[in-house]
Amino acid sequence: MEIITKYFPNLTVGQQNQFESLYKLYFEWNAKINVISRKDIENLYLHHVLHSLSIAKIIEFKKDTRILDVGTGGGFPGIPLAILFPESKFHLIDSIGKKITVVKAVSDSLGLQNIVAEQIRAEMLTKKYDFIISRAVTSFPEFFTLVEDKINIASKNKLKNGIIYLKGGDIMDEMKDFYSSAKIVEIADFFNEPFFETKKIIYLPIKF
Repeated sequence: MEIITKYFPNLTVGQQNQFESLYKLYFEWNAKINVISRKDIENLYLHHVLHSLSIAKIIEFKKDTRILDVGTGGGFPGIPLAILFPESKFHLIDSIGKKITVVKAVSDSLGLQNIVAEQIRAEMLTKKYDFIISRAVTSFPEFFTLVEDKINIASKNKLKNGIIYLKGGDIMDEMKDFYSSAKIVEIADFFNEPFFETKKIIYLPIKF
């Protein structure tokens, strides 16, 4: 938990309590439904929570911003961001029902009113969102094709509406068609732990 307050020192007491509750909730649910590698649960705050919150280092979502988290798994990056931005609206989706069961249970336990969790594939959605976020569910070109028609035209945040994608490793090949318009941010610019040395945020504003 200390690693969260290290980089986000201005959390309210309520937010601190919500972040602190995550470990117990995920530890208990993970014993029933494996949404995080069991050997990795000890690294929940570093590998999952803080990684998710890296998005908050490039944007502060304004009130009523609509965000879609595609392939949320156990709720990342959506749940940590929903704690941090309680006035924004998050739609967390995954095609696997048991993962959504965990997301709903964790959200309810935390008292999060700004999350809707749903078992559905992204291509079935008809709503539009200001930002679409995800954590490396597929290659970036495939992801772009999946969600490019689901983004609102009118922007109200400092960043233009678009895709914010967390990805690690070598992304040169898959980004070759997007380099002219995408911004690639090194997470190590914000967080100094070795885990983040190869982790990146891909931000692609959508052109209309």
